[in-house]
This record gives sequence, C-alpha cells and structure tokens, in this order.
Amino acid sequence: MIEIKNLTKRYGKKTVLDNLSFEIKNGDIFAFVGHNGAGKTTCIKAMTDVIAFDSGDILYDKVSIKDKPIECKKKIAYIPDNPDLYEFLKGIDYLNFIADVYEIGEERIDAINKYSDAFELTSSLANPISSYSHGMKQKLAIISALIRNPKYLILDEPFVGLDPLANKKLKDYMKKLAKEGTSIFFSTHILEVAEKLCNKLAIIKNGKLIVAGDMAKVLKDKSLEDIFMETRDEKSN
Repeated sequence: MIEIKNLTKRYGKKTVLDNLSFEIKNGDIFAFVGHNGAGKTTCIKAMTDVIAFDSGDILYDKVSIKDKPIECKKKIAYIPDNPDLYEFLKGIDYLNFIADVYEIGEERIDAINKYSDAFELTSSLANPISSYSHGMKQKLAIISALIRNPKYLILDEPFVGLDPLANKKLKDYMKKLAKEGTSIFFSTHILEVAEKLCNKLAIIKNGKLIVAGDMAKVLKDKSLEDIFMETRDEKSN
C-alpha cells in the first residue's frame, strides 16, 4: 500500500502541494485528476523521489521514501509524461539496460518479446531511440516498466501520444496487473478513461485535495465530468 500523509511542497512562497493525504491500496487503479498546474506532476515526482518535499511523508509498505529511497524505488516503475530516454541507444539496448539495473535475469527475453510485440515496437528495437516518434518513445518507456512486473506502477498522463491499439493494450495490462495485486496510480486529463478504468479517484485543485475515494461513491448519480466541472465552479466562486 502507498500512503500519502500530509504531503506539502513549496517553491519559494508558493505552495504547490498543500497537505495532501490519501491511500492507494494493493490492486487499486487510482486516477489522479486536475487541471493543468493543479499539482499532479509535482505529486507524482515527489512519490517517485524525483523531487524532495517539504513536509509530510510517503510510505510504501510502511517504509518512508525519505528514509529508505532505494528500497522504495525498487518497488516502483515510473513513466513520466515526457520520458527522458537515452536516445543514443538502440531500443533493445535501452530495455536490456533497464533489465540490468533492476537485476532481471533471462526472463527478460520473453518479457521484452511479449510487450514489444503487443505494442508493435519489435521491428524498431534495433533502431536508435533518437529516430523514434513521441508515441514510440512512450511505448518504449511503457515496455521498460512492464518488463519489471512492478509492485507499484506510477504514470503521468500515460495515454498521451499513444495510438488506439497501444491505448487499449495499456489499459488491458493495467487491469491485469491490478488483478495480480499491483497498485496503479496515474494522472490523466481523459475523464472518460478514468471513469471506466479506475476503482479509485482523487481530484486536486491548486495543490489541495478536493475529493478522494471509491469511484462509485464519489460519482453516485453523476458522471466524472459533472463532478469535475462542479468542483471547478465551486472553487472558482
């Protein structure tokens, strides 16, 4: 389980994350929703130890990422919204590099073949990443995360730039991993995807948590779009 406890992050006098608290349990597919600049990416970067936070804590299986960052990060696969890949490498070399870092043995071969075929990237793995389109780079980042079979999968706008087939494949794998106990947390602007795919939801605005909980309880008799727009209007008045 991931526990976000009173998470606060400031840049100078500006509070970007304001005392956030919520939990992501094993097997959850958890959507993180908010307008541009709401604090979604900052929260995700704090959760993955890309940036430090000012106060509060983030726990993975009761272990603080502040105290034991390496132990926590071994359990996490993180896909940013704009993957920063080693573009001088060939795709296959990058995947093998990731497999080496996380000490994945010979089983990497089947995993790489499986996911590369699924995302239609096999024929491009021998090419340098610098020749890839944005969508192809996104697919490579996704494959590099999936071959690790992570306990926690954290994604920032993962569907942006994906073609329809890759979009569906990613959703299918997310569902499969969640059934196997993986906790999945992702930000998105695509409300329909969040509503149909996820069992948990959090809405953030100006760094503050507006609502969080079971998708069914949050929505009740309204769509996520209605809830999202009402929340925006209430907080704008």
